[in-house]
Amino acid sequence: MLYIGIDLGTSAVKLLLVDEKGNILNTVTKEYPLIFPKDGWSEQNPADWWEGTMSALSEITEDIDKSLIKGIGVAGQMHGLVILDENDEVIRPAILWNDGRTEKEVEYLNNIIGKEKLSQYTANIAFAGFTGPKILWVKENEPENFKKIRKIMLPKDYINYKLTGVHACDYSDASGMLLLDVKNRCWSKEMLGICSVTEDMMPRLFESSEVIGEVKEEFGFPCAKVVAGAGDNAAAAIGTGTVGNGKCNISLGTSGTVFISSESFGVDSFNALHSFCHADGNFHLMGCMLSAASCNKWFSEEILKENDFLELQKDITEEMLGNNSIYFLPYLMGERSPINDTDARGVFLGLSLDTKREDMLLAVLEGVSFAIRDSFEVAKSLGLNIEESCLCGGGAKSPLWRKILSNILGIKLNILKTEQGPGFGGAVLSMVGTGEYSTVKEACEALTEISEVITPDERLASLYEERYNKYKQIYPALKGVFKNIR
Repeated sequence: MLYIGIDLGTSAVKLLLVDEKGNILNTVTKEYPLIFPKDGWSEQNPADWWEGTMSALSEITEDIDKSLIKGIGVAGQMHGLVILDENDEVIRPAILWNDGRTEKEVEYLNNIIGKEKLSQYTANIAFAGFTGPKILWVKENEPENFKKIRKIMLPKDYINYKLTGVHACDYSDASGMLLLDVKNRCWSKEMLGICSVTEDMMPRLFESSEVIGEVKEEFGFPCAKVVAGAGDNAAAAIGTGTVGNGKCNISLGTSGTVFISSESFGVDSFNALHSFCHADGNFHLMGCMLSAASCNKWFSEEILKENDFLELQKDITEEMLGNNSIYFLPYLMGERSPINDTDARGVFLGLSLDTKREDMLLAVLEGVSFAIRDSFEVAKSLGLNIEESCLCGGGAKSPLWRKILSNILGIKLNILKTEQGPGFGGAVLSMVGTGEYSTVKEACEALTEISEVITPDERLASLYEERYNKYKQIYPALKGVFKNIR
């Protein structure tokens, strides 16, 4: 039998056709636009997601018998606010995960409602990207749209609805809304009340591998069932086998994440890391930075006017590693974990007349890696001893970046034989939901295989330890400046 994994990303939707052994038989990608109505705002039209998904579905199945498709699993960008009216029509463009307009609402939730209460209700505090603050923003700034709301959904759940007609959401994705009682895996009545919405406006909750319905007959997939799927980070973790207790996955995608799976519920005392449900039925801690591989893309394409990332990195020599005099703060869209500062912005520090573009490019790669370490430091403060991690995402294709990150973190990085990110995780979840495997853990053990291990070098790790100690002084020194220059 065959399975389809759908990765509804920020810049494109990617579909994978997979057999029961996890072999990738075909992939199709369809891009769609991002909309930036104002500085710090980020939106997309859900119709573009659906059009791209349907086009890719048609293309990826054009030469096969559609009756062989047994399951479909969708993974997607988290936190985006999709609101539907009484006719299930989209009311306004989706407000995305990297949108920073909700500063006022986050301030209200964290300081008036209070971080302690938020953590009690949801296991998390408010961040600008979360869905709850966006609902409050719509209520305050677009009251006519707010009155029309009959259903509140996340991006991947909109695709699931269009495929099946079912309003559904899985626990991993729902965790990032600031509306879910993560510990008890149910909607938080307190948070729904604070956001002035009712439970009947929310989709029904499912485990990620649960079947929510069958594909509508009109689409021509007679045997295909759709599972609830997962948020992109949880799905990527499934795709890398990051299940069970204490396993770690780092993603260098558009955003960057540190994902630590756990069999038990836990929250750090400052809520610097997110405490979410995992797609394997358990829990995880996650640090999320808003701009990771997107920093490299921005600097390479917009500043250097080049798009061959690996070719550009060839100018960075071995001797430069650990000895760069340039520092870069990767806060191009503000930052989430662990500083939670929508005012923060990107900074190059240490420029001089002899600075070359390769120095600045290296600083970008290092700056993203240092910011990922910031979340690692929080995990260490909880007593978690992480000695190795899987690495996925577009940035993981760079041997140079792998080496830099391994030495900055001081851990081994495992590269998988097949790494297809969230889409592969979605396919795996569909295999479990349709009975190919009995549990998510069983599927992960059968379908993931390490092909390469990156090991830190003691000398280089020591150099980067010294540089990290300097790097972490920069943001505190500039924190007040960021707010004053807006």
